[in-house]
Amino acid sequence: MASLDDTLLVLADELKSVEAQLSAPDIASDRTRLRDLSRRHKVLAEINAAWNALRAAREDVSAAREMFNDTAGEDRELWREELSEAEAKLPALEETLETLLLPRDPNEGRNVILEIRGAEGGEEANLFASDLAEMYRRYAALRGWKLEVVEESASEQGGLDEAIYLIRGEDAWTRLANEAGVHRVQRVPVTEAKGRVHTSSATVSILPEAEEVDVDIDPNDLKIDVYRSSGPGGQSVNTTDSAVRVTHLPSGIVVSMQDEKSQIQNRAKALIVLRSRLLKAAQDAQASELGDLKRSQLGSGGRSEKIRTYNFKENRVTDHRINLTTYSLDAVLAGNLDPYVDALLADQRARQLAASGRA
Repeated sequence: MASLDDTLLVLADELKSVEAQLSAPDIASDRTRLRDLSRRHKVLAEINAAWNALRAAREDVSAAREMFNDTAGEDRELWREELSEAEAKLPALEETLETLLLPRDPNEGRNVILEIRGAEGGEEANLFASDLAEMYRRYAALRGWKLEVVEESASEQGGLDEAIYLIRGEDAWTRLANEAGVHRVQRVPVTEAKGRVHTSSATVSILPEAEEVDVDIDPNDLKIDVYRSSGPGGQSVNTTDSAVRVTHLPSGIVVSMQDEKSQIQNRAKALIVLRSRLLKAAQDAQASELGDLKRSQLGSGGRSEKIRTYNFKENRVTDHRINLTTYSLDAVLAGNLDPYVDALLADQRARQLAASGRA
């Protein structure tokens, strides 16, 4: 563990440096630096606390071993038990520390833009998109996150053509990032007269909310069109030009928004989504030149590209990435997603540890 301890000593020194910088009088005037330092401080403080816990446990082991070696008779057996209990705590503490030292997701701690759309299957896909939207609403409530509707476009039979939500929560990105992909449903549609099971799909994309300091948008790069709303949204629908379409000319990204009655509110929401899409596109291009995040997350949206299947007849949910199946569809749709989220995170950590040579 010597090399690991050397690394931790360096990180402890960095923590002191970051704390000193956060105490500087001029830090509040630099929003970007303040944000970056605060995020780094949180990471370093967590690592340092885990290291202190491990060092304290090692000291307990050393003290118990010394007493065990220096004691005879009945007291020796008591110290044998003490030593065994102290040694048993070390593996979990070491694993926690090693996990904290793994490379961090650059979007950790950010809020989330969650987008849901019906894909293959016509109106049944839109109805399933509505079910997924409600599932994530309930999950957000169970986690104590704040969910804000950015856009909801209803389909003809009460489903959702599209839904966009802003979810605010410290661990929202960490726990939702793996939800991105094609979700497949197998059930008898309400429109099916013969009771046959149909397979449809909806897509879920997860974007990090971008702050203004992350993405500098030149107003001259924007083309903004206003038009009359065409769906639910209050008394002003179909009477005023409150809907907004924002086109980012350099990237070609288009965001339309009509959920609010006010043109100003719709424009503000459209810019939130636009900044998030630009941020993730830039991150992807820098990391691997993949370009569009959604293409990597969603493919073509086809049923064969599914990450998870929801089978109503069998009350079954299967996550195909980790071969996890439970017969608890009702609970999952009610927002009880943690068994899947936790399993996906554990698999992700295991693969990272294996790649780092620590597994």
